[in-house]
Amino acid sequence: MNQYEYRRESDFQRFVRNRKRVPVNTFFILANILVFLAVELTGSALSTGHMYRWGAAYAPAIVQGKEYYRLVTSMFLHFGIQHLGNNMLVLFFLGDCLERNLGRWKYAVVYMAGGVGANLLSLFVELKQGQEVVSAGASGAVFAVIGALIYVVLVNKGRIENFTVRQLILMAALSLYHGVTSVGIDNAAHIGGLICGLILGILLYRKPKMRYQAN
Repeated sequence: MNQYEYRRESDFQRFVRNRKRVPVNTFFILANILVFLAVELTGSALSTGHMYRWGAAYAPAIVQGKEYYRLVTSMFLHFGIQHLGNNMLVLFFLGDCLERNLGRWKYAVVYMAGGVGANLLSLFVELKQGQEVVSAGASGAVFAVIGALIYVVLVNKGRIENFTVRQLILMAALSLYHGVTSVGIDNAAHIGGLICGLILGILLYRKPKMRYQAN
């Protein structure tokens, strides 16, 4: 009689296996965390001057100094652990879902292009209002993910995996409301990210066609 050995998959092994399905989102999350740790080890993420030296967005530096790289580097910087934690928690769930349904490279485009688009709108608003503030955070990219996922869910009859259109719109609305009623929140980046994500979702996502097989 043959003997078979059954080994139960550990929680850690299951976690690693699931992360392998979403390598791009895993990379973005790790990049944000590692950058935050580097910032903290060399100073403080709550120091405006220190964040500026690490590449936070600042209108005069971008426009007059032509330091356009800040439109990208600022996406991976966060003012404190709570700021980082809030963004990464949302990205962990919504980003995973979007990458699984959109594909690796298209998801990377949504995150990066959506984040840069959000920063551009924020820059435009700051210049128009004559503001000079140091800003940073992945919120613009996160809102781009939400915008793209809203479109993906709409195309799939209002539900995909565990998410519905109502849940996503409510999440976006509450986040925007919190930004409007709070101090020090870059609302332009949030709105810009949401709009860019929705547009990118329309351009990049194609619903898989049904396959029929004759018996």
